Parts: sequence; structure tokens; C-alpha cells
Amino acid sequence: MPSNGSRTTPFRKTPPRRTPGAGAEAERCAREVIDIVPLVMRFLRREFRRQSAPLLSVPQARTLAFVDRTPGSSLTDLAEHLNVAHPTASLIVNRLVHQALLRRTEDPRERRRCALTLTPAGAHRLKIVRAAACAVVAGVLSGGSASDIRAISQGLDRLKTAFQRASNSSNGVDRKPR
Repeated sequence: MPSNGSRTTPFRKTPPRRTPGAGAEAERCAREVIDIVPLVMRFLRREFRRQSAPLLSVPQARTLAFVDRTPGSSLTDLAEHLNVAHPTASLIVNRLVHQALLRRTEDPRERRRCALTLTPAGAHRLKIVRAAACAVVAGVLSGGSASDIRAISQGLDRLKTAFQRASNSSNGVDRKPR
């Protein structure tokens, strides 16, 4: 980690060791992931806005989901996760606190740090939003065969494992489990 406290980049200066013969296939797969992930995310955001607009904005839903995965996280952690400035994250948190969906408490060990947790109402709202998102994705996937759906699921499991391993070995870039 640089001495100025900034986060390190997840990109390595030297490539990781590869299995012989896997380089070209890994490059092709990397291009597919880079092309497909934004497509999926645009679809999910569009559907989320269409179905959940009265419940939560996309940044509010991402905030609740992040706090659900990392209870007690700080406003700084949230800002980094959302890739927004601290005042923007603070505004999102203020609105969620006002709606009684999020709880912000002073950290007893560090006075200037606040800890974020979901309220029961926030957990319930997140559950509703996640169920709606899952229904939309299930609808898209249901057009495939059972073996296609299994293959997608297995591929996603492997992708998650690979990125968790990379995050854990990248010197603290992703310190909190997601």
C-alpha cells in the first residue's frame, strides 16, 4: 500500500502465473467478461429503475446491499464501494436514515467514524427489491435449457471464486468480504 494511504490498484504490474496453454483462452474469456458484465449491469439498472423506482433509487439499493454484506462499515467504506465522493455517500445515508432504513451510530473506538447498519425496515425493503431483481433475471434465464442455466451458474461460481482469490491476494484492495 502506498505510504499516502491511497488504495492500490487491483491490476498487477506482473501478470500472475498461468497454466501452460491457458493464456489465449484466458484472454478470450477476459474480453467476454469485460464485454458482458456492463451489458448485464445496464439491463439490471434499467429494470431496477422500472420496477423499484417508488421504493429505492439504484444508489440507495446498492447502499443497503453493501451495508447488509458489511454491517458496521463506515461512510468512507461506502463511498469507496459506490465510487462517489464522501459528501454524496453522506447524502444517500442521510436520506436512508430519514426513511428509517439505515442506522448510523458513532463508533465507540473512533469518534469521527460512524458505523452503518440496516434497520429491520431496511432489511425488509432490501429483501423486496432483491426478490424483484431475482424474478427479472430468472425470467431472462428461463428461456434457456436446464443444462444452460446450470452451466451459467457454475461459470458464475468459478468467476466469483477467481475474483475473491484475486481480491484476497491483492494486498488489501478488497478488505471486506462481499
